[in-house]
Amino acid sequence: MARDDVRARVRGLRWRPTGRAAPTIEGLDLTVGVGERVGLVGPSGTGKSTVLHALAGVLGDPLPGELSGTVHVDGGVGLVPQDPGSAVVAARIGRDVAFGPENAGLPRAEIRRRAGEALDRVGLRYPPERPTSALSGGELQRLALAGALACAPGLLLLDEPTAMLDPAAADEVRAAVVGALEGTDTSLVVVDHHVGPWLERLDRVVVLGPGGRVTHDVAPAALRDGPTGLRDELTRAGVWLPGVPAPAPLEVPGALVAPDGTGPEVAADGLVVDLVTRGLRGRTTTRALDGASVRLPAGALTAVTGPSGAGKSTLVATLAGHLRPAAGEVRGTPGHGARSRDLARWCGWVPQHPEHGLLALRLRDEVGLTGRRLGVRVDVDEVLALLRLDHLADAHPFRLSGGEQRRLALAAALAHRPGLVLLDEPTVGQDRRTWAAVAGWATAAARHGATVAASTHDAHLVALAAHQVRLDGAERERQAVAA
Repeated sequence: MARDDVRARVRGLRWRPTGRAAPTIEGLDLTVGVGERVGLVGPSGTGKSTVLHALAGVLGDPLPGELSGTVHVDGGVGLVPQDPGSAVVAARIGRDVAFGPENAGLPRAEIRRRAGEALDRVGLRYPPERPTSALSGGELQRLALAGALACAPGLLLLDEPTAMLDPAAADEVRAAVVGALEGTDTSLVVVDHHVGPWLERLDRVVVLGPGGRVTHDVAPAALRDGPTGLRDELTRAGVWLPGVPAPAPLEVPGALVAPDGTGPEVAADGLVVDLVTRGLRGRTTTRALDGASVRLPAGALTAVTGPSGAGKSTLVATLAGHLRPAAGEVRGTPGHGARSRDLARWCGWVPQHPEHGLLALRLRDEVGLTGRRLGVRVDVDEVLALLRLDHLADAHPFRLSGGEQRRLALAAALAHRPGLVLLDEPTVGQDRRTWAAVAGWATAAARHGATVAASTHDAHLVALAAHQVRLDGAERERQAVAA
């Protein structure tokens, strides 16, 4: 590839995060052409997000560690991180999307035009004054993408950009990305465990293996209908390929998940929940749930489904006792206002953003922390091994990939075997093997008597559920009301 045709070139990249014994990336070479669209896939923990961070120039300073090799990028870079909440810089969505163009010194009219177009392209059709704190995880993904598109970068980097979106919204975002790049020479690198829906939109697919090494660099068609040997090899490695059924959930021993007795029957009637944001312009109240009624039977897995922004995370957090309802009743749990020790004894809650619940400096300490506080024995080593985290037992929780952090949060919240298990998007960022472990934990806990509910867009997980609660968002107040 001629020099003028290269948008980004990586040579001999080596990266070892602070606190990790082995490097995440060892000797990576990668070239991205001008206008080229590249998919980056591979098992969990193989350094896909790290490659995007390297291309964005944020390794070694904001993210501490040992870095060597070279990275050259021609043109500006737009990064949509795996945790979209980390990209929020303003209290209102309009100002957040305008942040990049404002810093580029563009005229005010051009800033407004770009921000409005970007929000419309990603389907985030709220007024510009909508509080960013009132957005769901899926809506935050759209916001982060809008902010990147508004800057018209030469290289657009997307890390699991549709992971927390419902299928219709995810396809809308993929179409928005392709539409935004149409007729430009902007290059695209997208990381997505479920690469199938992207294939017709890509020029190449690069597969990473252990140590961040490139194991395959193929045309997209090879993953869809290419040689059987290649597809079988990638499936065994944990890569999700179109047309390949989901793996069976892992058989999890009852001793790791069985609660002390049967889980509670949980019910909520007429649940109204308001989210309050306080800022320079006063207090803003956003109605997240308006009259929701649900039942969670004991000894069963219930899937909580619905479009992005319908209030699924709010429902799960309210049932866990972390949000106070403005009206309605929750039965079968200690409820909001209970002591944290009582909440933890009754309920294991895994939030949508797993890093929000991490407290210790090592994985093994994190997994055993709640059990120690409650006087419950936890087999830390077996839990870590089951969730494929045993090789990271002494690593710092904030030096993990997004998928690894999510599995750690699950282990930390559930290792003490609570009777009520509440999971928010538990399978995001998982390859086939780690998905089987997470799904196996949820189904085994229910089989052994726990009350389990999972807010999810994952059709494979929904298929395993005995019951389903769907929030359609129709009852939800879409406008923020200033008090």
